[in-house]
Amino acid sequence: MILLDKTILSDDLRDVFFCCDLAKCKGACCVDGDAGAPLEEEEISLLEDYIDEIKPYMAEGGICEVEQMGVFDYDAGGKFVTPLIKGRECVYVYLEDDIARCAIEKAFQEKVIPFPKPVSCHLYPIRITGIKSGDAVNYHKWSICKKALDNGRKRNLPLYQFLEEALIRKYGRRWYNKLLKLLY
Repeated sequence: MILLDKTILSDDLRDVFFCCDLAKCKGACCVDGDAGAPLEEEEISLLEDYIDEIKPYMAEGGICEVEQMGVFDYDAGGKFVTPLIKGRECVYVYLEDDIARCAIEKAFQEKVIPFPKPVSCHLYPIRITGIKSGDAVNYHKWSICKKALDNGRKRNLPLYQFLEEALIRKYGRRWYNKLLKLLY
C-alpha cells in the first residue's frame, strides 16, 4: 500500500505491468461489463452541454439511447455512470476498424469539445473508490486485459507509467511527482 496525500494506492500501480493493445482486445472494456463507466458530477454537466457536438461521432444506437434516457444513468449502487445500449456497450462507443472507440474522446481530439473522455475511462484499469480519508486507488483485474498485461511486461511499462497522463489529469503534476519519489 502506498500512502500519498489523501490517496491510498495499491502496490499494483508499481508492480503490475500494463499497456493497452487495442488491436488485440478491440476495446472490450467499452462494450463488456455490467454497468457503464463511472462519471463525476462535473462530467455530467459537460456531457449535457456538449452532447450535440458529441452525437456526430456516436453510433445510431447510442444516439437513440441518449435521446431517450439522457447522458448518464445510475449503477446498482446509485452512482453516476454512462448509459448502456441494451445493458451492454457504452452509448458513447462507435466502431472503427472493428475496434470500439469513444465518441467523446474523438470529439475532443477533433477539437470540437474542451474535455477528453471521462476520467474513469482515462484511468482504466484503475478504479477509484471514495473513502473517508480520500481516495482508494486500485487496479481492476479483468480477463479481457490479459493482452495488455503481456504487452506491458514486454515493454517493461508499470501501470503508474502507462497511466501517467490520466493520473496527472486526476490528481495533478505535483501529486504525480510525489508518487515518483515514493516509488524510486
